[in-house]
Amino acid sequence: MKLVHMTFHFEFAETVENILDRHNISAFARYPMIEGKDADGKHYGNKIFPGSITVVQAVVADEAVEDLMDALGAFRAEKPAHAHLEALILPVERRL
Repeated sequence: MKLVHMTFHFEFAETVENILDRHNISAFARYPMIEGKDADGKHYGNKIFPGSITVVQAVVADEAVEDLMDALGAFRAEKPAHAHLEALILPVERRL
């Protein structure tokens, strides 16, 4: 098992959730509208630093990781506004 940790601009949350659904990943944690910083600068949800970041974390079977990453990569390459999506694959050592 792997933990997929994704960060992206909050307005793409529905699209990322749809990608997870298409890959039969039905359980995830979503942290909406958090503060963060990326290549465009700070996103603190205010007039000075507009926008917010969303974090989605999902536990994914080892054999499903590559297809999911391919789909996320295709989304990221689709247009410049998607370029801020980042996905990390982390090992899961133990799960209850």
